[in-house]
Amino acid sequence: MRTPFIGGNWKMNLSLTEAAQFIDEIQTQLPPSDEVETVLAASPLFLHTMQEHNNSPLLVAAENCFYEDEGAYTGEVSPKALSQMGIKYVIVGHSERRKYFHETDEIVNKKVHAVFRNHMLPIICCDETMGRYETGDHISWMVNQVTAAIRGLDADDVKKAVVAYEPSWAIGTGHTAPADAAEEGCYLIRQTIADIYSDQIANQVRILYGGSVTHENIRELMKQPDIDGVLAGKASLTTQEFVELANFYQPK
Repeated sequence: MRTPFIGGNWKMNLSLTEAAQFIDEIQTQLPPSDEVETVLAASPLFLHTMQEHNNSPLLVAAENCFYEDEGAYTGEVSPKALSQMGIKYVIVGHSERRKYFHETDEIVNKKVHAVFRNHMLPIICCDETMGRYETGDHISWMVNQVTAAIRGLDADDVKKAVVAYEPSWAIGTGHTAPADAAEEGCYLIRQTIADIYSDQIANQVRILYGGSVTHENIRELMKQPDIDGVLAGKASLTTQEFVELANFYQPK
């Protein structure tokens, strides 16, 4: 019942020319949006150009935003401005934002509210480190991040959110979580939401896995009952790989 979600996060990669060329190249190769929702998140510098070139089911998303709509916040990205551009999704709480820019659970929660306030949808990332995974502390760590991120939201908003389980030890390392471990993380997220709201709400939330996703492992990941899609990093930087991810359900 949940439409598969295949997302890419370019991070601080590609140029404006490369971004436009990328969109041009994938125009006719993506599945219909009612079969698979395809989303690419990019630098705010690229978003307008990507939208101008886009004539496909692809949705262009933002990698980040601030939690205030406007003000004296030099260098930040206004969620109000993103909404006025027609952006639908914004990534919030990525592990790299937490690590390098010291974003706390409180900041992530404020950003989630700002995204909804401006009629967009958040892709909420939750993280775990290898150290926590090896000591068994990853469960409480991850559950706490999810709980904090959705604090204060009403049920109608929560069911429209997308949540991405992204163990930082797998991001950009080539070490993908085994499918059963990825499923465990996504299951725990769904159960956390169910405990706070209800099973009915939790079963409408799309939960993604992110961490060294490739065309070689996506099919096994997508077989899992609680994995509704992926959020790819490196694999979203080439047109061939992204198109293969988007068409994961097609026979090889």
